Amino acid sequence: MSQIVVEGLAKTYRVGERQPGVLGMFRRHWREIEALKDVSFSLERGELLGFIGPNGAGKSTTIKILSGILRPTAGKVVIEDRVPFDNRIAHVARIGAVFGQRSQLWWDLPVVDGFDLLRDIYRVEPAAYVRTRDELVAILRLERLLDQPVRQLSLGQRMRAEIAAALLHAPPILFLDEPTIGLDAPSKLAVREFVKKLNHERGVTVLLTTHDMHDIEALAERVIVIGHGRVLADRSFDALRAEVLIERRLLVDFAGEAPAIAIDGVRLLRRDGRSAELAFDPRVIGAPTLIARIAAEHVVEDIHVEQPAIEEVIARFYHLHGAVEA
Repeated sequence: MSQIVVEGLAKTYRVGERQPGVLGMFRRHWREIEALKDVSFSLERGELLGFIGPNGAGKSTTIKILSGILRPTAGKVVIEDRVPFDNRIAHVARIGAVFGQRSQLWWDLPVVDGFDLLRDIYRVEPAAYVRTRDELVAILRLERLLDQPVRQLSLGQRMRAEIAAALLHAPPILFLDEPTIGLDAPSKLAVREFVKKLNHERGVTVLLTTHDMHDIEALAERVIVIGHGRVLADRSFDALRAEVLIERRLLVDFAGEAPAIAIDGVRLLRRDGRSAELAFDPRVIGAPTLIARIAAEHVVEDIHVEQPAIEEVIARFYHLHGAVEA
């Protein structure tokens, strides 16, 4: 049986709206917002899933239901034979959760004191706690941060500490909601490498939501795209790319001024001095044939093929499926 099973998940919020004018002070109107509509998927043990979508798509609502924080309006959620929102105490002992804009460490306490408090909350056996803590501190390079209050840490330092805090009780499931938001490049790389190692070497099941498509490209083999509260796609990222944007990019540096190129199945995207960027459909003309034709007709200094940027692929998918408002 799958480790995580979600069937027909729905969540509706009732939101109060104040009407303009004096009467609006005494009479409130209510409106229902469907955050999730019939969301279904499953995760196998040791899988790393990218869960992506535009703002307001329902990503964080799904994570909060899976974490046991929210109760759905309808649907079924079973994680390791537990219903998260009905068995919260047993459930949270088996999961770790990192919310990029929320902290589970105490703001005014040193990091190590926050770790010790979490050890007591999760009732981790002392020897196992010390072993896990020291390992996480070494991997995430937290040695110099342990005695600093959380409020004095940079965002990147705090996120590394938050990830360690979520794993002190060695959970087999990890939920990451925007874990690299606002981080600089070195911090993002450190977090990505750690998550990959955690998944590959320890078999921790990871569900990752993020707007940073490079996180998805670096970590997730399988991607679920959600929009307007519904699952729009559930497949590998390579399959998603092939479905949405099959064309490739050819970047060419010429010995002289970049020429105008007119070849069937090829579009000129950019021409700047001696450089040109072309888009081509490999079903019409293959990369070796295109490169051979250009090299036969022009003096070329450098040439290479690229996939379209991941942001372009996802933006095109959102547009095709109406996942974002116009």
